[in-house]
Amino acid sequence: MTAQPFPVSEIVASRRPHRKDAARNYDALLAAARDAFAEHGAEASLEDIARRAGVGIGTLYRNFPTRRHLFESVYADEVNALCRVAEEVADRAPWEALIAWLDRFAGYMVTKRAVREALNDESEIFAACRESMYAAGGPLFERAQKAGEARVDMDFSDLVRMVAGITGTAFDDDAQRDRVLSVALDGVRARH
Repeated sequence: MTAQPFPVSEIVASRRPHRKDAARNYDALLAAARDAFAEHGAEASLEDIARRAGVGIGTLYRNFPTRRHLFESVYADEVNALCRVAEEVADRAPWEALIAWLDRFAGYMVTKRAVREALNDESEIFAACRESMYAAGGPLFERAQKAGEARVDMDFSDLVRMVAGITGTAFDDDAQRDRVLSVALDGVRARH
């Protein structure tokens, strides 16, 4: 795979401040929001997010004027990271690359659930993120199929829906989620 600009990359770059100190605060707020949303869902406290990031609430509002803007920015940043993972693992063996990307995708789904509570599918961010995610992960899946390592009677959309369904289920702990996901992915692997 060659590095390509994904639509979400442009969104993330356009929102991130250019000054180093402002960019550090912005990144800290995104990380804190991601953690808070994963723990508390869409109702996570903005004051708690600012505190976790080590900044004042005014800094949060300067970077993210509305709660929706914060949700969209966290979501776009997560998808952008997912796209980078696809590029980072592209030189691995086909099945190994796909599994590495899907592992990161499963983690992304935790954030997506929380953000999804607050946004709707018509969001411009969702369209760009979906396009970017498919452009990043789709080629990894196709490569695994061409190598004879992934089933050819399914497409990438089927795979995404399967993993999303599994990660959207409540589990006792992460180990149980990982075990169930592993069993499902065994069903995706082509039998020789």
